[in-house]
Amino acid sequence: MTPPLPWDAIVIGGGAAGLSAAQMLGRSRRRTLVIDAGRPRNRFATHMHGILGHDGLDPADLLAKGRVEVERYGVEVRTGSVETVKDEGDTIAVTLDGTATMDSTVEHTRAIVFATGITDVLPDVPGLAERWGTTVAHCPYCHGWEVRDRRIGVLVAHAGQVHLAYMVRQLSDSVMVFAQDPGLVDQSERERLAARGVQVIDSAVTGLHGTAAGSRVATAPDLTHVTTADGATHQVDAIFTAGVPHPHDHALNPLGLKRTDGPGTSVIATELDGATSHPRVWAAGNVVNPMESVPMAASAGAVAGARVNAFLVTEDFDIALGSPDMDPSAFWEGRYADSERSWSGSVNPTLASAVADLPPGSVLDLGCGEGADVIWFARQGWDARGLDISPTAIARARAAAADAGAEASFEVTDLAGWQPAQAYDLVTASFFHSPVELPRTEVLTRASAAVKPGGHLLLVTHVAPPPWAEPEWTRHHTFLSARQEADALGLDADEWDEVRVEEVEREVTDPDGRPATLADGVVLMRRR
Repeated sequence: MTPPLPWDAIVIGGGAAGLSAAQMLGRSRRRTLVIDAGRPRNRFATHMHGILGHDGLDPADLLAKGRVEVERYGVEVRTGSVETVKDEGDTIAVTLDGTATMDSTVEHTRAIVFATGITDVLPDVPGLAERWGTTVAHCPYCHGWEVRDRRIGVLVAHAGQVHLAYMVRQLSDSVMVFAQDPGLVDQSERERLAARGVQVIDSAVTGLHGTAAGSRVATAPDLTHVTTADGATHQVDAIFTAGVPHPHDHALNPLGLKRTDGPGTSVIATELDGATSHPRVWAAGNVVNPMESVPMAASAGAVAGARVNAFLVTEDFDIALGSPDMDPSAFWEGRYADSERSWSGSVNPTLASAVADLPPGSVLDLGCGEGADVIWFARQGWDARGLDISPTAIARARAAAADAGAEASFEVTDLAGWQPAQAYDLVTASFFHSPVELPRTEVLTRASAAVKPGGHLLLVTHVAPPPWAEPEWTRHHTFLSARQEADALGLDADEWDEVRVEEVEREVTDPDGRPATLADGVVLMRRR
């Protein structure tokens, strides 16, 4: 069974970093899937700042606009999460949870951008989490202006968080530092803070109090005071603190990526362009840099997306450079010999429709495969013959014809060197596409020469690759519209009439039993 066509890239995470990566890939015409759990880090806030042209915009609105933009470039966005990521050589297997998939639980891709973000593990203080994103914040650049000149507290729960007090002192003359442990603020820091009038409270905060609060509340500050372990009450309008960042990177554990110490945690190690220690995996945004704001994460995602496309471009050319060395006979024989049966055994309905009005005569089918179309012709009263390069395919065609009681002939033939020995009322070539080198134009030119006066030449083609086609089968072939196929034949208009040049859709079932729609090109020419 032919596996589904891998994605060029899967972007895991649909925040600012992930969507920016997806936009770069979509604009590069890369087949891209975004998997988004719908839980961005800044979902608790109703506005964001420091984003030129979008100052004050609701973060949810930015992501909604971003989804519309990437989908405009053909990027697919699904809601769900990723359970695990595994290396399978030329592709990566991404196992999705049930909400992210339709009928399958695994998607394959040539490259990944991991942009899943982090969770801020906040100090365990009553009233703190409920106000996160409103009157409790972590970034002075993102939220500081809105609380300027107010009474600001800085809750220091871990080493290194005192720097927030230096930052917010620029915003207000009324700043208090609450040390959950007195040892978290050393003497030199106390002296520096005191020099600018910042008071240090050496009693742990035990509760935040004020009007009712909840995530994504866009009202005025709802914090009036905090209580401390010594029983004191301190009037504040806003609290700045920093949670411990918890990267959402467990799905990458099977890859054994290199890690590095980030701010307060261990993160996946990346180069400046987001490249990880795995050649097909990039990471961007807060999952690797918890300190990045929205525009920084978006920039990192855009860089990672561009670098993934550059990697794929190089790989495409490397593969193309090697493809002429593939032997067509060995390839097609292996294609048939490695499977019990490759095709359905039924006539293609597009071909049957195209010849429905033609009187039976002699017909030659080029690249006949396992012979289903030839057998159908024979059963309709045609003198039918099929040619194919694979001995296994021809053997199956002969056996199928005998089983059907159809008088049809088949011959193993390399069409690259084929010269027609007789003329036919109809010459057909259905889905005459090849992932290995084939002088397609020359073969079709010779096929047109094998048509009798008054006879027909019929091409049935793939306008685009079937969605389940293996990438190595399709990336070396240019798929043409029906009009382009007709023009490429270069037939003399004084000698040939166009009977039918169009594209038709047909409903099929893919190798996994799922419904799909294919677009076929039909070129039917009549020799005068």
